[in-house]
Amino acid sequence: MRKNKKERQQLLVETIKDNPFITDEDLADRFSVSVQTIRLDRLELSIPELRERIKNVAEKSFEDEVKSLPIDEVIGEIIDIELDNTAISIFDVKEEHVFKRNRIARGHHLFAQANSLAVAVINDELALTAKASIQFTRSVHQNERVIAKAKVVKIDNSSGRTLVEVSSFANNELVFKGEFDMFRSHREA
Repeated sequence: MRKNKKERQQLLVETIKDNPFITDEDLADRFSVSVQTIRLDRLELSIPELRERIKNVAEKSFEDEVKSLPIDEVIGEIIDIELDNTAISIFDVKEEHVFKRNRIARGHHLFAQANSLAVAVINDELALTAKASIQFTRSVHQNERVIAKAKVVKIDNSSGRTLVEVSSFANNELVFKGEFDMFRSHREA
């Protein structure tokens, strides 16, 4: 059932507060209105567009935390990170990321998102990929959002290596999984 403008805008504020990464298209579907109506509502309510919301969250939360590379060198946007434990990033597949003939994402973009997340989760000034074992489990298409989740599974201080597993999802389906053997410039105390 359609809401009046005031009710819709109130629900819009609550929905974006709960999930700042929701797209205008998803909001339009949720409220049974056009994308243009959502954009006008956001403008009226001074709610920035998705890209700006993501950028604000990433800059405020993680710029000082990530040690192994500058935050702007991460492929995708980090939305959560706990160094040497877990990290999550999102990557929106756009026209420039896909093959023109079939609109399927080029694999190196999905790999780059996962690999840079594996680097970012390392609590060290230097983190390099020593070896990676990866598997693409389904193709990803233009306009899909890929959510990559990294988990540190083993830290070996004697060798200066860290094992990071990354799983990437689009529409709650596994699209990529990888195991990254990371070299770090470990210094024992």
